[in-house]
Amino acid sequence: MIDMTRRFLVGSTALVPVLAATRAGAAERARLPVFTGGAVYFRKSNPPPAEWARDYKAAADIGMNAFRHWFMWSVIEIAPGQYDWADYDRQMDLAAQNGIKTIIAIHDGNAPEWIYRKLPDARYKDAEGHQEDSGHSGSSATAGFPGLCLDNPEAREALGKFITELVKRYRNHPALLGYDLWNETAGHGGVPPRMYCYCSGSQARLRDWLKKRYGTLEALNKAWHRYSYASWDDVTPPHNYDGYGESLDFLQFRVENAYDLFDWRIALIKALDPQHLVVCHGTASTLTTHGLSTVDEWRAASRVDVYGVTWIASRQGSDAWKQYCAIDLTRAGARGKPIWHAEATGGPLWLQPQLPGRPRENGRVTRAEDVRLTHMVSCAGGATGIFYTRWRGLLDGPLWDAFGLFAMDGSKTPQAEMAGKLMRWGNAHPEVWRARPVRGEVGLLFAEESEFFNVIQQKSSDYYYQSMRGAYQAFWANNIQPDFVAPENIEEYRLLYVAYPVMLRSENAARLQRFVRGGGMLVCEGFPAYFGDGGHVGETQPNYGFDQLFGCRQAAVEFNPDLSEDMELEVRGRKIHGRYFRQDYTPTTGTAAGHYTDGGIAAVESRIGKGKTLLIGTFPGAGYYRHHDAAAKELFSGFLDLAGIPQRVKVNNPMVQARLHEGLRSYLWATNASNQPQTVTVTLDRRVAAVKDVWAGLAISTQGSTLSFTLPAKDAAVIEIG
Repeated sequence: MIDMTRRFLVGSTALVPVLAATRAGAAERARLPVFTGGAVYFRKSNPPPAEWARDYKAAADIGMNAFRHWFMWSVIEIAPGQYDWADYDRQMDLAAQNGIKTIIAIHDGNAPEWIYRKLPDARYKDAEGHQEDSGHSGSSATAGFPGLCLDNPEAREALGKFITELVKRYRNHPALLGYDLWNETAGHGGVPPRMYCYCSGSQARLRDWLKKRYGTLEALNKAWHRYSYASWDDVTPPHNYDGYGESLDFLQFRVENAYDLFDWRIALIKALDPQHLVVCHGTASTLTTHGLSTVDEWRAASRVDVYGVTWIASRQGSDAWKQYCAIDLTRAGARGKPIWHAEATGGPLWLQPQLPGRPRENGRVTRAEDVRLTHMVSCAGGATGIFYTRWRGLLDGPLWDAFGLFAMDGSKTPQAEMAGKLMRWGNAHPEVWRARPVRGEVGLLFAEESEFFNVIQQKSSDYYYQSMRGAYQAFWANNIQPDFVAPENIEEYRLLYVAYPVMLRSENAARLQRFVRGGGMLVCEGFPAYFGDGGHVGETQPNYGFDQLFGCRQAAVEFNPDLSEDMELEVRGRKIHGRYFRQDYTPTTGTAAGHYTDGGIAAVESRIGKGKTLLIGTFPGAGYYRHHDAAAKELFSGFLDLAGIPQRVKVNNPMVQARLHEGLRSYLWATNASNQPQTVTVTLDRRVAAVKDVWAGLAISTQGSTLSFTLPAKDAAVIEIG
């Protein structure tokens, strides 16, 4: 064990790869509570030590069975090799005494004050040469943030020693459940053009990455259109985004490098403690910040035993589709692994920039019924655990009183009582959690290169995420379950929707070709692979042989986003809106299926091989995001008919969302996010023999394949179907 541990502490730039979850990790998952429920409790200085014992007892009394604490490098290693464990020892002991399991959240996005002085060159540096100093975090009111850049071997070795001491101290503690190794999975990215990191360590790792990618300096010169690099020492990260090839490479490197460092952490932990869980949680923001901050649901979840999400209504707003979208993206990345709502709203948020202009009921105030709805929506999306962002609010810093489930003095609130009721119910119904969400009727493709390109070309991901989220909303509004899907998994679906495919890698273009020729139905927004590998424009449009796949050629094109916010077109008899860009077509083997208002052909249907395609020359997803046309909603609903796919669950009331879970028993989850009771009829793709609401005992009438019932405001039904 000593030799293996030593291997992970050396300052080499070659990081140890992580294999699939260990057998021990799988065994530990089997020992999870039926429903894991709790909160983030201790962040140094908060809550006050004199109240810890009372708080633990209160948490256990309401039915919590887990806490997560921030074990912060900057507050524990108070001098080189000198550790202050006292507060954390007491947390672990109190947990064991009260039957509460502990997730140790190892926070290294902060660093001790002394190491900023000791390793000045390891500070994060942006493209303009600015270096980060130690600063405070509003989420804990402690300093040491954002930490040091771990691309530097000395910083990585110092952190490795700290992690080693932490794991050795607590790995045999009876309260330990596992380690959260990456809080919200976001790298310290910055915003263009002030991106990170340009320190010497990051530049060295970039050069190593490029050598593996291109092999020779001559190949890099050609790819980056920089024809006079004479030495690898000449190569630096791009300082702006004028060069598409180098900028795409830089964003790709930042993502892959961040997950190499994550692999290093996991390998170190597993070498020291193979018996306990490794977990992490993201923010369900792959569609918005993947290119800026390295968030990636698929990469993150593939490496851990349990994956989670931070989703807080007071920051995001309480629009019903948003939380479903977040939990669906989290579940997509997890690929069948357990998922948790790792940070949920329990209390208020004050004086933050996300709030002005939003009404009180849009996430501004959290009541008991909001706690209930948040919990049930996440569970409808597949979560089997929930942690509240704060057990009680902080007493220091700009996020004082934020998100707390209990009051500032630790007293019980109606929100806490509701959370306790939900957790007790969850652990009393193990049969419910043995059923899992069924696969959706449609796959919504995530192509990271399209988002990267949007960031480079437009300096933001707005076009991409509005197209993706708009398409999601249009399916969701029809109670069609859209599953986000990575390119390598598209064969699992019969219907695939591709939003904003402005840049596609040749390998993903080939995947889409195979998908259709093998019998899939592909609905694709405009400009598929207009920009190919390296951001290179295809001379024939649609690019990469898509002209044959879609049965058409480009007849005209416009890149006028400022003139296109209210673009109108007709597709398959329905008038909808597009946005951003416009592509007109001349059918070859395909058939015109839509027109712009001036008569230009806006959509083409085609058959090729065993499959079918529909190409639409603009971005209906972004159009729906802005306009929410009823006709667009109908168009998206019709894609299932076009593919010959029956809708699994239909509802006659748009205020209700329903999801089906299958296992040893079947369960229909239905949620009502409105402030009024809603009567609904749900039609399933099967006959119903017997039903029972195991959550609230609602009266349900059935006839054939339909169920009718009334859902209270901000509540749910969990209906066992016989």
